[in-house]
Amino acid sequence: MTESASNEIGPLPGETIDPFMEGRLRIIQSKKGYRFSIDALLLADFVTIKKNDIVADLGTGCGVIPLSLLAAKPAKHIYCIEIQQELAFQAMRNAKLNNLENRMSVIMGDIKNPSLPASSVNVVVCNPPYRRKESGRINPDQQRAIARHEIYASLDDIIKAARFLLTTKGRLSIIYPAERMTYLIEKVKAAGFEPKKIRIIYPDIDANAKLVLMEAWLNGNSGLTILPPLFGQGAYSIEGQA
Repeated sequence: MTESASNEIGPLPGETIDPFMEGRLRIIQSKKGYRFSIDALLLADFVTIKKNDIVADLGTGCGVIPLSLLAAKPAKHIYCIEIQQELAFQAMRNAKLNNLENRMSVIMGDIKNPSLPASSVNVVVCNPPYRRKESGRINPDQQRAIARHEIYASLDDIIKAARFLLTTKGRLSIIYPAERMTYLIEKVKAAGFEPKKIRIIYPDIDANAKLVLMEAWLNGNSGLTILPPLFGQGAYSIEGQA
């Protein structure tokens, strides 16, 4: 797509178009519905991508994680699965807007039935809903509700999809609430994954941990690296990429 063609893509009513990755990219997202958060940027920064890796992003939203990865890391192609039609359409337009449609394919569908072959990707990445369906107040905005609560996909569903899609020794990268880290470890190990890399995120040096980033390998050998933690501005300086 030419630059002039990409410039013709713009926001629809109820959407914004914002500079992204220090102005290198632009992103269309909902004005009042789902908007990407720092969590997505932290995860994109954490993910290990090797040259020519094929990646699947489960629940891509407007495509912020694939855009970040393609701008900064050597992925060959990213498949972006999104169940919500409006968000899938945003992700498609964001790929075209940033001239990345040849390396970023958006699939509107359910991760519980991924329309990709088994053992077809090297990396699965997911910024999942953190709250159980029955936990707390569900946001009246559907986009936000689905992003925050396990309405369409649980952690078990995500891990099952990752196991189906990944090659042996393929890598699952995920961000999750730190208070549920033991639950996350139990779930990935039960599915045949081995945690290989963890980084814990703290709002500031005196606060309890808020988030955990984990990379787990399918049928991987034991051996876990705990990376240095990110504190306060050390973590949230990544937000400056937005």
